[in-house]
Amino acid sequence: VQLQASGGGLVQAGGSLRLSCAASGTIVSRNVMAWYRQAPGKQREWVASITSGGTTSYADSVKGRSTISRDNGKNTVYLQMSSPKSEDTGVYYCKAEEPLLARYTRDFWGRGTQVTVSS
Repeated sequence: VQLQASGGGLVQAGGSLRLSCAASGTIVSRNVMAWYRQAPGKQREWVASITSGGTTSYADSVKGRSTISRDNGKNTVYLQMSSPKSEDTGVYYCKAEEPLLARYTRDFWGRGTQVTVSS
C-alpha cells in the first residue's frame, strides 16, 4: 500500500490550500481515510476523516473551513482548507484504515507533505 500526499507548500494566511492523497494497493472507498498533521514540537493530531459511506468528520480546529472528499475513480482523497492560519502549519499525513474482522483495522500511513502558512 502506498499513500502519496501532495499539494503542500507555502501558502498565505487567508488563502486556500488543497492536499491530495493518491492511494495504490488499497481502495479508498472501502476504507476510512483520514488526514493528520504534526506541528513542530507537537504530537501528531487528527484533522479530518471520511468513512466508506461518505460520512465526514473534522477536528474543531478546522471545522467550518475544511472539506475532506474523495474521488473514487482516481482513488484519491483530498483535503481542502480555506482561510488557513499560521497554526495550520505542519506536516500533513494521509492515513488509510482498512477494515478487518470485527472492529479491527489495518492502518497505513503515507509520507507527509509540509504546509507552511505565512501571515
